[in-house]
Amino acid sequence: MNLDLLIPEYVRNFEAYTPSRPDHLLQEEYGVSHLHRLNNNENTLGPPAAAVRVIADFSPDLAVVYPSGDSYDLREALSRRFDICRDRFLVTNGSCEAITSIIKAFCQQGDNIITADKTFAVYEWVAEFSGVEARLVPLRDYAYDPQGLLDRIDARTKIIFICNPNNPTGSYWTKQVLIDFLEKVGENRLVVVDEAYCEYVEDPEFPDAMELMERFPNVVSFRTFSKMYALAGLRAGYLTGTRDVVDVVRRTSVTYSVNVQAQMAAKAALSDDREHIAATRTMVKQARLFLCKVCTDLGLETVGGEGNYLMIKVPINDLLMYRRLMKRGMMVRSMTGFRFPGWIRVTLREMAVMESFAEALTEEIREIRNVRV
Repeated sequence: MNLDLLIPEYVRNFEAYTPSRPDHLLQEEYGVSHLHRLNNNENTLGPPAAAVRVIADFSPDLAVVYPSGDSYDLREALSRRFDICRDRFLVTNGSCEAITSIIKAFCQQGDNIITADKTFAVYEWVAEFSGVEARLVPLRDYAYDPQGLLDRIDARTKIIFICNPNNPTGSYWTKQVLIDFLEKVGENRLVVVDEAYCEYVEDPEFPDAMELMERFPNVVSFRTFSKMYALAGLRAGYLTGTRDVVDVVRRTSVTYSVNVQAQMAAKAALSDDREHIAATRTMVKQARLFLCKVCTDLGLETVGGEGNYLMIKVPINDLLMYRRLMKRGMMVRSMTGFRFPGWIRVTLREMAVMESFAEALTEEIREIRNVRV
């Protein structure tokens, strides 16, 4: 069998993503008894209390029944929360399914999408393995460059992806910057605003893409229950747009992709999130202030505005630093894959873990500098 005759060139040339191995295998490899996960921006405070109860009380009887194919009850809850018709919501298996569905729905070979060169990589990946060109615009001062994006638009541009706040730099567009961009981009292409980390931002000038849809019907918002709501293991996200846009994307989405427990937990999380969001924001603020000071004292550059993560410039190869920190039970994200060689990204967590990480980082930096001297 000659697979090359079956595989499209754009799939043949695409390199598959390799996830990290299970924690217990990594602990064995690096000889550690514990492993603090600082690599995936998980919220270690856990889900809101109501979601915790739903998960704990989940009946095995529900496991034999297919979930709601269109997440009806969860869409009803989203509709009540945001005062938007339920038919304008599409619930997905995390935001990655939303990205895949919208590109499949609107793009074909010869089309292009536009995004930043140093942002959430899945926009680029899905476009590439779908035979769609991904046009990448360099960040300016670690932030999306509005004019740079506009300059890359042509007649075959279908979607522009804006990660706001940006992962991994934490930069964000204010409401006025986004409005100015939307006025210039025109209405004949979609502008997806990925708001995965929006709940972490308290700035009153931070835009709400859902509100802007009424003025700009080509806007689509992506949000997730993986980050602030700490349901990453259940995989639930959603997109919002005009009824017409969502109807088109729904044609390419996978029915039953969001399981029963995920739907129930996400719905419960929405009903009980005020204290949870406040507590998470407090934790992240404390961790950011603490870790930035540690890095300043060590003479290390940091980048991080909003979101529960901070980038740190390290004096050696980032993959090597990853390995050294793993031997101390600290799992960070090496950033070469994000096109930030020589940087690591650290999830901002509870202070006890931040203090342990600071100790490990300090010891590694001092050892590295002593060896160089």
